Amino acid sequence: MNVVLIPGACHGAWWYAPVVENLAARGHRALALTLPGLCERAEEQGATLAAHVADVTATVAALDGPVVLVGHSYGGMVVAGVADALPEKVVGLLSVDGFAPADGDSCWSSVDDAMRAWYVDASGRSGTGVDPMPQFDPRTTPHPLASLVQRIRLTGAYRGPQHYALAADPAWAVVSPFPVIADRLRTDPAWTVTDLATTHNVLREGPDVLVAAIEALLAEVDQAG
Repeated sequence: MNVVLIPGACHGAWWYAPVVENLAARGHRALALTLPGLCERAEEQGATLAAHVADVTATVAALDGPVVLVGHSYGGMVVAGVADALPEKVVGLLSVDGFAPADGDSCWSSVDDAMRAWYVDASGRSGTGVDPMPQFDPRTTPHPLASLVQRIRLTGAYRGPQHYALAADPAWAVVSPFPVIADRLRTDPAWTVTDLATTHNVLREGPDVLVAAIEALLAEVDQAG
């Protein structure tokens, strides 16, 4: 089983390093990806949501065997698009304190006014990239604004297991745009929603909480055959 991990806005594959190491030690094949226009790929032009989905779709299609997708924050948009494009290849999907879009949704349309204000204010320097928040890791880079406002196109082709892990730390929950998404999914029988006792930076205290969420999805996939 392949586990492909997509980071959130401004971040690269490096964010998942402890998760990749932990999953590998447990016998899983894990691959973290940096999206075009970010971090070591910052010089790549034309980074839209559609371009991100296409880039990851090409990588996933080339892998041997079935794939479970994990997306943190913005990465939830990307994994939704990839699963829709490759429903015969993707056997499980996990959005970690992130987006879980329907057709026509965008990050912009899915967040609150405070988050939209960050998109606008933090892109004022370049006009094209949303600068990382001050508390972000020094390795982060501006996130392509186009990918946050572009609407996703989904056909509904993916019908496999879908899990959502909400970062439920009380201090984060009062400002987070994601509890609204989690509450919507709790009433959707197609989704399994769990709460994590973490902030949005779910790896701050180490990889164990996220690895457990991934393994819960893997167990369901294995049970489904």
